[in-house]
Amino acid sequence: MAPLSSGTKLGRYEIRSQLGAGGMGEVYRARDERLNRDVAIKVLPISFSADKDRLARFEQEAQAASALNHPNILVVYDVGTNDGAPYVVSELLEGETLRQRISGNPLAQRRAIDYALQIAHGLAAAHEKGIVHRDLKPDNIFITNDGRVKILDFGLAKLTQLDGDQAQTEIPTRRVNTDPGVVMGTVGYIAPEQLKGRTVDHRSDIFSFGAILYEMLSGRRAFHGESAAETMSAILKEDPSDLSDSNQKISPALERLVNHCLEKNPESRFHSASDLAFALEAISGSAPISSQTLTAMNASPASERIRMQLPWILTAVLALALIVALPFVFQYFRRAPVDKRVLKLSVLPPEKTTLTGVVSGLAVSPDGTRLAFIATSEGRNLLWLRSLNSVSAQALSGTEGAGAASPPFWSPDGRFIGFFAGGKLKKIDASGGPPQTLCDAAAGRGGTWNRDGLIVFGDASGVLYRVSAAGGEPKPVTALDRSRFESSHRWPYFLPDGRHFIYNVRSAQAESSGIYVGSLDSNETKRLLLPTALNAVFAPPGFLLFMRNKALLAQRFDADGFQLTGEPFPVAEQVAFNMGLGRAAFAASENGVLAFRTGGGDLNQPVWFDRGGKKIGSLGAPGLYFTLWLSPDERRAAVDLVDNQTGTNDVWLFDARGIPSRFTTHPAGDSNPLWSPDGSSVVFSSSREGLMNLYQKIESGVGNEELLLKSTEAKIADDWSSDGQFIAYQTFNPKTKWDLLMVPMSGDRQPFAFLQTEFSEHQAQFSPDAKWIAYTSDESGGPEVYVQTFPASGGKWRVSTGGGCQPRWRRDGRELFYIAADRKLMAVDVKLGSTFEAGVPKPLFGPLGVLTLTDFRNHYAVTADGQRFLINTTIEGADTTPITVVVNWTAELR
Repeated sequence: MAPLSSGTKLGRYEIRSQLGAGGMGEVYRARDERLNRDVAIKVLPISFSADKDRLARFEQEAQAASALNHPNILVVYDVGTNDGAPYVVSELLEGETLRQRISGNPLAQRRAIDYALQIAHGLAAAHEKGIVHRDLKPDNIFITNDGRVKILDFGLAKLTQLDGDQAQTEIPTRRVNTDPGVVMGTVGYIAPEQLKGRTVDHRSDIFSFGAILYEMLSGRRAFHGESAAETMSAILKEDPSDLSDSNQKISPALERLVNHCLEKNPESRFHSASDLAFALEAISGSAPISSQTLTAMNASPASERIRMQLPWILTAVLALALIVALPFVFQYFRRAPVDKRVLKLSVLPPEKTTLTGVVSGLAVSPDGTRLAFIATSEGRNLLWLRSLNSVSAQALSGTEGAGAASPPFWSPDGRFIGFFAGGKLKKIDASGGPPQTLCDAAAGRGGTWNRDGLIVFGDASGVLYRVSAAGGEPKPVTALDRSRFESSHRWPYFLPDGRHFIYNVRSAQAESSGIYVGSLDSNETKRLLLPTALNAVFAPPGFLLFMRNKALLAQRFDADGFQLTGEPFPVAEQVAFNMGLGRAAFAASENGVLAFRTGGGDLNQPVWFDRGGKKIGSLGAPGLYFTLWLSPDERRAAVDLVDNQTGTNDVWLFDARGIPSRFTTHPAGDSNPLWSPDGSSVVFSSSREGLMNLYQKIESGVGNEELLLKSTEAKIADDWSSDGQFIAYQTFNPKTKWDLLMVPMSGDRQPFAFLQTEFSEHQAQFSPDAKWIAYTSDESGGPEVYVQTFPASGGKWRVSTGGGCQPRWRRDGRELFYIAADRKLMAVDVKLGSTFEAGVPKPLFGPLGVLTLTDFRNHYAVTADGQRFLINTTIEGADTTPITVVVNWTAELR
């Protein structure tokens, strides 16, 4: 079959040009017309498809590669056939192969280690799936233009059954028969056992890896003869020349590692690609390991010398002792340094970034070597990763929109990081790659991960859920106790048994709030006597860390009997906290590493800006403000403000002079105020009965509140139509997430659904003529602003581009404002009539200093003429406080 010409269609793919050809097919650049992206397509020529063995290997490549999702392995998107010829669609890479990069010249040692480490991580991911490459060589290693390594061509992969009780890979094992004596793979990189036709497993890939690393460091092949037969003979019988013979700068530890990979006997090589990657990290300085560890892992030469010098019986005893001790030696050096001195250091945010609020999410890896945190870059939140022995942090691509209101959390093995973004719970490989969505989680309120692969997390529903770390349907593990007026369960943290967890309970009754112990296996809970404590974590060898009265405290805790003993004692003073969230900014590892931020509470302030972004005034003193609402005559503002002593919200009114007065006084939380169209009363939400119900009170503040709407779900009033007929409010349902409902203000006041879908719809705003509603929805994958007719008649228009939330109308209905994903305030010209018309969104100013964008509140108000804006703005300097890290913090307790 002739090469495919430009313009040829393969399903939804249009061929653009040929990229190359090889024994396993031809590769083309193509365009995916459905997803509007360029891809690479490998097509097996029709003349080859008659060859059953070749066809089987091609199909095996597609199945093997599609099972893998790792940043260092080529991503396979699709498979199909064209006129009987099968093809595989994969990501399109820009760069060159490792063969082209080497070109007979050695790479710098640091660069070679970087590439090798990425290859090892990719192999480890494949081997965990039971997939062996069997044809690893520089031609199958691709270096992208940004320095990422991708393993290509799993065409000779063999799917093997995993050991023990582990589940077999979901891809069916397919045997590819070969004629006797036919060697699969490429001479020069093939393991000895592969040449001999013996059983091949993951250790064969480690041998090939060693040959590749040798070539990267020396610029020459490890095994090379005048013919294929001579090369195979060298692999079977000879050792390559010492790397140090040609380059004295080669690290001895690195040379030992290469030799360890190239052992003729598979049993003498690294036992796994994960161990190989760890050894590389140690050499590169990114893991806490000593030279003794590498010596122990590469004990064969030492054992040989011992056998030559000692009687055979003593040698056998020593060898047995070494074999028994080796795992413990490895784990000893891998887990923790011997030094028990206290070490303190400060971690500043990366250049051109800020930590989002003083309780910006942070988490320490279980082994205490890495710090994950959320910082803002160009107005967007990102998850960052910093090794404590490194001077810089790396942003994890794909984590845009990570919620700073909820901290990230680590998997027990330190491989993955869980985080909340865009109303979803997600996880990402700490080494990079695309994040994976696990389930819906609106307004995340903490997560924790156990060794059985289960995650417990909290969200806007108020209860805690469990979900598989592989993703799936979340199931509740706690229930709100209405008899105790509980309103929220949040900030879970697993105890060492992996079945029990501690969590924070918020209640309208102070005596019911505090830290509790829950279980995956029963509904029983136990309250720990910490009524005024914020979030708590368990820190080995047996402490509970928690925040109280602006100090981080530690108290002895029996994790088996769930008993606190002794008195709490301070660990750090003036630790940052947010009473509104009920959380302090600290995290701890399993081996004595503590991280926290100082600076007091999260503070912001309502600030007036003109249309050009110039500050022209402010309201009140710095505090923790949320919803803002201007009265119809714009002479007063209603806000909800957090009491930093109790953590509860109250509604306050500011007059024209900016002088505040308390509007609500109930001990429970009162929040999210909304003015009536005539300015005579204020509607607000209150948790005084556990759930958030709607109450109404006259604007003078005299008299009692009137219960406006009570139901079994929490409610937040969004807007009141200008004709006074309807109040739009949002409520949260675990199945349908945020929904928009209407309550008529006449008749029986029976609520009805306005928008109730599988997506989140909230922040509803009536147009001035009450015929349209602007709102925020995540139906396109992230929060965007939409406009729909009212009553709903099917007409719907998307207004924002690239993300948006918190819409507000100008009084004449000719302009709509919203906050973009980069925190800029946007303005859109609109035309209301028999249909809706919107212009191109234009930025006014920003990025804004609001605490969070993706929650259910509106953090700004706009005047009727659209010329002034009252915006909740973070206090300058609050985001510059560094993260303090304390290594061996428990040593100070002595």
